[in-house]
Amino acid sequence: MRVYYTVPADGCCMTVSELSGLWILPAYLLTDRGIFKSHIRTEMAENKDELVQRAKLAEQAERYDDMAQSMKRVTELGAELSNEERNLLSVAYKNVVGARRSSWRVISSIEQKTEGSEKKQQMAKEYREKVEKELRDICQDVLNLLDKYLIPKAGNPESKVFYLKMKGDYYRYLAEVASGDDRNVVVEKSQQSYQEAFDIAKDKMQPTHPIRLGLALNFSVFYYEILNAPDKACQLAKQVREDGFILYYFHSNGWFIFVSAVADAGQKAYSEALEIAKAQLSTTHPVRLGLALNYSVFFYEISSSPDRACQLAKQAFDDAIAELDTLNEDSYKDSTLIMQLLRDNLTLWTSDTGADDQEGGEQAGEAGGN
Repeated sequence: MRVYYTVPADGCCMTVSELSGLWILPAYLLTDRGIFKSHIRTEMAENKDELVQRAKLAEQAERYDDMAQSMKRVTELGAELSNEERNLLSVAYKNVVGARRSSWRVISSIEQKTEGSEKKQQMAKEYREKVEKELRDICQDVLNLLDKYLIPKAGNPESKVFYLKMKGDYYRYLAEVASGDDRNVVVEKSQQSYQEAFDIAKDKMQPTHPIRLGLALNFSVFYYEILNAPDKACQLAKQVREDGFILYYFHSNGWFIFVSAVADAGQKAYSEALEIAKAQLSTTHPVRLGLALNYSVFFYEISSSPDRACQLAKQAFDDAIAELDTLNEDSYKDSTLIMQLLRDNLTLWTSDTGADDQEGGEQAGEAGGN
């Protein structure tokens, strides 16, 4: 928003704007309060539209830091975000923080395995701390936006649940890299946010609403990974399933959309969905790739089957690489992003298990070039 100053010498008004430099405006905008307010609203609307367009452009260019900055400024204008703007904000910061979380996991793994040279160990430690600081700063940025602008302005239960879930997520990300008393504080805040969102969702939203389902999934991950409480994670997943959770449904556009359950029904659901995907979807379809990604994570994290996880992820990646030239423009970005995640997981998992071989390394390099 532009800030206006009177200039008595010539009866004009001027503003300094990051985007537009120096502006001179007639003094009547100050003497007539109605006109002045109308002008301010127009300026804000134009500025907001431009920022949203910049965010969309940055998303297409996969410059997520720029996208996040644009959507941060949109949020700071103070108006309630539309669904589109809300999703743009979420996507931007999810990618920004996701890159740091992935880097932190890889560096932490390297740091733990570094032996011998004290200099190398110190280098890994300092680099991990650098990434941790970036991650904390990003999370704090999002949490400030949520507390100051987004949650207070949420005008309906859907938005309130979305933002509280987001708050729980970003405190969870902080918990992943925190320790001691600091970790206890962010863990408690994450749980409080998830619980508040879950209470509202149960009261105000349908059991199959995607935001409610996404909340249940993330809340169960919080119990499993942060609180180390698999029983509570499974209990929550079972409750969601009994309340009307569906494993998949046939969407109006003809594609199967898969929604996973966890715990005892998880593998059966994933397996059934994968069979449908193999029969109905191309190897490069983003839904099929996303299913393979999540199923492989299930094998690695829930079933403790790293070999099956790597086998599934590698098969999906190799099959997609073979047909990469068949991708259409609409799904190219989504498909290649998921392929990148498959490759990143393979790199991390083979590093953890010591099962990396020459063929896997060559495939990882090939994926990085696409």
